[in-house]
Amino acid sequence: MTANSATERLLRHLGIAHPILLSPMAGAGGTPELAAAVSEAGGLGAWGGAYAKPEEIAATIRQMRTLTRRPFNINLFAGGYAGAHAIDPQPMLDLVGKAHAALGLPPPVLPPLPRDPFNEQLQAVLEERPPVFSFTFGLPSAAQIAALKTRDILVVGTATTVEEAVRLEQAGVDAIAAQGAEGGAHRGTFAGPFESSMVPLATLLRDTCARVKLPVIACGGLMDGRDIAAALRLGAAAVQLGTAFLPCPESGAPAAYKQALLNAKQDTTVITRAFSGRPARGLTNRFIAMASGKEEFILPFRQQNDLTRPMRNASGQKGVADYISLWAGQGVARSRQMPAASLMQTLLAEMSATEVVRA
Repeated sequence: MTANSATERLLRHLGIAHPILLSPMAGAGGTPELAAAVSEAGGLGAWGGAYAKPEEIAATIRQMRTLTRRPFNINLFAGGYAGAHAIDPQPMLDLVGKAHAALGLPPPVLPPLPRDPFNEQLQAVLEERPPVFSFTFGLPSAAQIAALKTRDILVVGTATTVEEAVRLEQAGVDAIAAQGAEGGAHRGTFAGPFESSMVPLATLLRDTCARVKLPVIACGGLMDGRDIAAALRLGAAAVQLGTAFLPCPESGAPAAYKQALLNAKQDTTVITRAFSGRPARGLTNRFIAMASGKEEFILPFRQQNDLTRPMRNASGQKGVADYISLWAGQGVARSRQMPAASLMQTLLAEMSATEVVRA
């Protein structure tokens, strides 16, 4: 399948005009308003519901339908939760306590080790039937994928290696989001050690497109129309951007987070487990520095994430970027601020200009 035919096939299946997808950002950054704006502009908007309760997911899907009549994507974490562990929590409580003191918060309290909510969350998706469902951190069961298919929900899985892409194809997904090492936020690795999944996007695209017959969506560090055109030339059927949309006014990211993205003059991102317990890429800041060398004390996902949430929320409310998880891809230095619809128009114009220059 050529890149052009792959793009046409995916656009037809998704019911969208342009091969630009919004990354489904769980947490404050992703909002129904941002997702709807991207969908209304002819792309595929997305909302990450991984931290939401089933009733919140259902309500958000219904809200999305009031904001746009166009297709949109709902994303969940299909795994990644840890079971019982033997890590002494006190060193991490002490570390987070220092951040709490700096922010004027009371000492932190150890949250319980949460159980994986995926089954209940997915049930809400099945009942509400969004046009597209995507997942990361794992692989749903064959029965769950079949249930999505019987409801005419298009299914997209995340792969960070060719092996994961092959497993997704065998599982029956409709498309594969190939997450390169350059990507911001959590790594979606599920079939091997995180360290073995740090494959540059260009390499991952080349090798994945050679091994699977499904449309492949490129994600990881893409920021402008030139990046998009390059990914499509490498065989991607579409692209998925997250960091590029975070400074948009429709994004729910705190102002200090948006400003940190816009102030970045070079790539200062690192991979850290400090905020959530799971490897993720973001701009380095004070809390990451505080946790450096103390990785053995980091609690597993998602207990670490729940422990640092009050700190992150307070830091955002106070306009201080020191203790926020500033998730960002390696293209962060090219961040720009404009409404999502304007960014979509700009990306499309840049793509066209790139193609004209090549011609």
